Amino acid sequence: MNDVFDVMILGGGAAGLSAGIYSSRAKLSTLILNEGALGGQMVLTDEIANYPGVETTNGYKVANTMKKQAKDFGCKIKSNVSIAKYAFHGDVKEVELKDGRKFQAKSVILAPGGKSITLNIPGEGAFQGKGISYCATCDGDFFTDKEIIVVGGGNSALEEAVTLTNYASKVTIVHQFDHFQAFEHAVEEAKSNPKIDFIMKTELRQFMGNGKLQQVTMEHLSNGNVEEMDVDGVFIFIGYKPNTESLKGVISLNEKNEIITDSEMKTNIPGVFAAGDCIVKKYRQVTTAVADGTIAALSAVEYLKN
Repeated sequence: MNDVFDVMILGGGAAGLSAGIYSSRAKLSTLILNEGALGGQMVLTDEIANYPGVETTNGYKVANTMKKQAKDFGCKIKSNVSIAKYAFHGDVKEVELKDGRKFQAKSVILAPGGKSITLNIPGEGAFQGKGISYCATCDGDFFTDKEIIVVGGGNSALEEAVTLTNYASKVTIVHQFDHFQAFEHAVEEAKSNPKIDFIMKTELRQFMGNGKLQQVTMEHLSNGNVEEMDVDGVFIFIGYKPNTESLKGVISLNEKNEIITDSEMKTNIPGVFAAGDCIVKKYRQVTTAVADGTIAALSAVEYLKN
C-alpha cells in the first residue's frame, strides 16, 4: 500500500492540474491520477486566444506549463492509468486501478472532464482545430467574414449559431430532422437572423481539405442525394458527455450524468470535491475549469484543516 496523500485528484485536464498546483503549493501531499494524456480537452485546442494575460498559444503548451508548475510544487502525477474501483466513504478515500495498485488520500477532487459528442465521420479527427470546432466562444473569432456550418438542432446549436453571426458572413444550420428540438424562442431568433440559412433532413458524411477544412459532403435524407459544399468551418453542437460513466452509483449525478456540486465544489460525500467539465454548469471553458479546480483545491485545504 502506498502512503496516504492529503489530496488525490482524479483527472489531469485544466481543472485537475489547477487543483494540483494549488493544493501542492499549500504544502499538501498531492497525487494526480489521469486516465489519458495529460491536459484533457485543452490539448485538442489548436489556438487559445482568450486566456487572460496569455498571448495566443495552443492548448498543448498551456497543459505542459501547468504540468511543470504542479510538479515544481511537489505534485506527483501518474498518467495513462485506469481506475477500477472507488471507495470514498470514511476518513481515508481509496481508488484501485485495473492493474491492482491502490492509492489512498484524505480528500479527493474529481476532475475527469468530458467531451463533445462527435459525428464520427471520415475527416473529423483530422480537421479538429483546423476548421472543425465544438465551441463558439473559443473559436468564433477565427471565422470572421467566413462561411460556416453549424450541425445540430437543439438549444445549444441554435443559440451558438446566432452567436456565430457576430463573426461569420454566413451560417448554415444542417440538421438531420425536419424540426428542431430547441425552445421556440431559440428557433424564432435563429429564423429571424438574415445571416442564417437552414438545410433540414440532411447529415454530413465527410470532411475534406488540404491541411485545413475546405469542403463537406452531405446527404439529403429525403431523397438520398449527395452533394459537396465549400465551407470555411464547421461547428458541431450535438451534445456533451461528461466522463463520469464509472462514477454512477459512487457520487450524486444529475440526469445528464454531471456531478452535482455546490459553489465550493463539494459533492454529497464529505471530503470529495469535483471540478471542471464533469460538473453541473452552463459554460465550459479552460478559464472556468481552472477556476473550478482552484475552488476545489482551496475547499480541500479547508476540509483538511477542520
